Amino acid sequence: MAIVKYTAGIELTPEKEAEMRARIRAAAQRPYSYDPDCPLLTEKQLSEFCPVNFDSMEERAQAMKQGAAILEAASI
Repeated sequence: MAIVKYTAGIELTPEKEAEMRARIRAAAQRPYSYDPDCPLLTEKQLSEFCPVNFDSMEERAQAMKQGAAILEAASI
């Protein structure tokens, strides 16, 4: 697939716009292709994700300490 570059300030001609729309429609119809080196996550793996935003810096600091303790315990 060709790389499409965007140049700010230059408007597309009607022909070029129609070509781009056709390319986008064609790309939308193609099936997904996954990288064999990075397989899809299982339901269990997806359930292990947790948010990383915290309400306060204190909550963040506590989570960082817990994470460090987990990493330290895993390395033993």
